[in-house]
Amino acid sequence: MYTITKEFAFSASHQLCGLPEEHPCARLHGHNYVVLIELRSKTLDDYGFVVDFNELKPLKRYLDDKLDHRHLNEVFGHDMVTSEFLASHLFEWCSQRWREVVAVRVSETPKTWAEFRP
Repeated sequence: MYTITKEFAFSASHQLCGLPEEHPCARLHGHNYVVLIELRSKTLDDYGFVVDFNELKPLKRYLDDKLDHRHLNEVFGHDMVTSEFLASHLFEWCSQRWREVVAVRVSETPKTWAEFRP
């Protein structure tokens, strides 16, 4: 089995409005998000790739155009835009484009990660 991973990044704000008022994430705040997309295949294409990294540019464009420097609560229209939600959302977006996608990980800080892997 072959596995590749590519990292992307964007910056955005959010607020987790359902949390107790004293919770720090209940306040408006922002992150420098890191997104990892993992793709897997039993075979390689004619060029020796699982997927050519160049073919993943649409994800960079999506992150830059739709999420970067935005308020994620407004983008998604709800108050609980967590890393877990973002991982799931981005997995669904990616899986509509690349059948080889097996997981998406999202980090809000260098020490925290959420992963969606069906």
